[in-house]
Amino acid sequence: MKKTFTGVVVSDKADKTVSVKVERRFAHPLYGKVVTRSHKYAAHDENNEYKIGDRVEIIAVRPISKTKTWKVTKLIERPRGIETTLAETEVAGGEA
Repeated sequence: MKKTFTGVVVSDKADKTVSVKVERRFAHPLYGKVVTRSHKYAAHDENNEYKIGDRVEIIAVRPISKTKTWKVTKLIERPRGIETTLAETEVAGGEA
């Protein structure tokens, strides 16, 4: 079974690639305080369909490039309140 993580897209600027931030929480071994650690993974997005803020699931795959060894498998949820895209704003003539 391949390794899977759930994270949030933090960058979608590159072509066919998104950066996904995966957070993990654990108790500190000595002090017991709950600590949060995060790691950013470059994941393959073939159709450029995922945007910043999307919660997605990524899966480990064979290396696609020097830094890409993950692929986005599915969208879990989109952030609420972001209904318009930049293209729709430009058509309306408003400033983003």
